[in-house]
Amino acid sequence: MKLDDFQNKHVYLVGGSSGIGLAIAEKLVGAGAHVMIISRSLTTLEKALSILEAKRTNTQQKIESTSLDVSNHQQTHITLNELVDSFGVPDALINCAGRSIPQHHDDISYEQFDETLKINLYGCRNTVAALIPHMKSHKKESGGLIVNTASLAGIIGVFGMTDYSASKFALIGYSEALRSEVKKHNIKVMVLCPPDTDTPGFENENKTKPAETHAVSESASLLTSEQVANAFFKALPKRNMLIVPGVAGKFSVVMKRFFPRVVELVMDRGVRRAS
Repeated sequence: MKLDDFQNKHVYLVGGSSGIGLAIAEKLVGAGAHVMIISRSLTTLEKALSILEAKRTNTQQKIESTSLDVSNHQQTHITLNELVDSFGVPDALINCAGRSIPQHHDDISYEQFDETLKINLYGCRNTVAALIPHMKSHKKESGGLIVNTASLAGIIGVFGMTDYSASKFALIGYSEALRSEVKKHNIKVMVLCPPDTDTPGFENENKTKPAETHAVSESASLLTSEQVANAFFKALPKRNMLIVPGVAGKFSVVMKRFFPRVVELVMDRGVRRAS
């Protein structure tokens, strides 16, 4: 599936009010898709809608928003099923919602760990569980697309991100298992694994990030949301499950796969330097 193929398609974009989600939404609207952006914040949703309205290609396009906390299973099920009735059955579900509060392991409370997994992992599970029955029933011929956004920290565990890495590692495993199950329904499952990206979420990360975490990631280049969105759409027609934007990100994945000890040594060196 290429970007042009989204014309007149119905896309549900969770976390589409800012950052990577909004950058993807802008390109989808520009391609003529009907886009539903979902986020918790009404303020950011209003701002995002005004941006997306300026990108519309025709007056028949549906560009709508819904405030929803996808970590709430029951509310997600109710709200998304209502949206299917009013907005339409999704051709694509793109999950970009997530959060990260880096801290030393001993400073991460049970409550934070629990909430991180509920937002980053359960949130994706909840949206998929609500929408995939509709995709199976109504999109057998044309198929469908599910994209869950993990992270490079879901492939390489990062100092100071034990709760975040746990949620993203789990999300990749969940998506891989789901991918195997839904192939027979002609539904494609992919996982977007961006490295550090200049988003509002990244700004929040830096407020609590330990010095060691900064040191480990200081050599990595910071991508823009638009660069990640461009890499995402470039990778969509390919058969690979994982989408890793950026040359440095791809190199890190290769090194982790074939030379994990080298990756560990490099990261340990950064930790020692910061300590």
